Amino acid sequence: MSLHETAPRAGAGLSRIDTFIGFSDFDRPTLVIDTDLVAERFRALAAGLGRTAIHYAVKANPAPEILERLVAEGARFDAASRAEIAACLAAGARPRDISFGNTIKKPADIAWAWDRGVTLFAADAEAELDKIAEHAPGARVYIRLLVTDSQADWPLSRKFGCDHDTALALLDHARDLSLDPVGLSFHVGSQTRQAAMWDAPLAALSRTWHAARAAGHDLSVLNLGGGFPAFYGEEVQAPTDYAAQVITLVERHFGQVPHLMAEPGRGLVAEAGAIVAECLLVGRKSADDLHRWVYLDIGRFSGLAETEGEAIRYQLQTPRDGDATGPCVLAGPSCDSADVLYEKRPVHLPLSLQAGDRVVIRNAGAYTSSYSSVGFNGFPPLDVVVI
Repeated sequence: MSLHETAPRAGAGLSRIDTFIGFSDFDRPTLVIDTDLVAERFRALAAGLGRTAIHYAVKANPAPEILERLVAEGARFDAASRAEIAACLAAGARPRDISFGNTIKKPADIAWAWDRGVTLFAADAEAELDKIAEHAPGARVYIRLLVTDSQADWPLSRKFGCDHDTALALLDHARDLSLDPVGLSFHVGSQTRQAAMWDAPLAALSRTWHAARAAGHDLSVLNLGGGFPAFYGEEVQAPTDYAAQVITLVERHFGQVPHLMAEPGRGLVAEAGAIVAECLLVGRKSADDLHRWVYLDIGRFSGLAETEGEAIRYQLQTPRDGDATGPCVLAGPSCDSADVLYEKRPVHLPLSLQAGDRVVIRNAGAYTSSYSSVGFNGFPPLDVVVI
């Protein structure tokens, strides 16, 4: 092992990921995933969610080994595309356990999924219901609602969902099309760090649920979406307690819902992975520059897209941890000036850090390999190793 590699630390309570990274060589940025940790988090969430059906959000990390492990654990799946549905089926998932949760779908993909036994579809617009009725006649549908009072670190935009009045009209339209409008869905926002942050959105959204039932819709399915957090340096609740508190809030605002769904993605896989990267350059722009610039061999186009807006603050580990530190701007290797990871709030890294040093990006199992480009600027896409 060379001087610049990150070796296992004696007495540190090493995880399998730490041990694997410490005794392995990497010639390109690599995500190391431990499926045992994925299974542990699934069980922890399931213990708190109780009777809620857990549909893993495949987009978070579609590695076949993760899907296969979750099938073995009894998970169901939220898929956003034909390819994700095919991956779930290949991993052994039953069609009835897959929800086609994207509200924007090609007609051919709706028909393809329906022909393979997928029966549950999301929508938030009249034209989408028309497509589903034509290509998946009689399908079960749920209407996605807008969340406008999110306290998440990464609130979702208005791209998905509809308001109260539109949702009620869409339920009527679905019934007129001979579809089966079974319920509603929403997403409180990615990285909602504390369960208490669900209270206000749930209170607002329950108004639509109760109004729909009062209007004669026998709703049976409430899809809670995602938002289940991972640790990125700021405290988050333990998964079982978090999930149990969410369910308590759901019951307070919605009463006893016959069928509950949840779609954790980040909360299942983020802490099960770490990226091994390399420092390429450390420098300053001028003699009086307050901050060093540290460039890694991975950036926003090769897996770290969630640094957009500096919303997700990854924790970094280097072989020089323990040395004096100073602030730095962290950037990726590409020729795009947008490929800067942290600048508004600089990160503190060892002053002794230099080119060739290994940098491990902790808790990076979610939305890294799936966001990685096919090779922008010729840099390789993020490699994935599953242990």
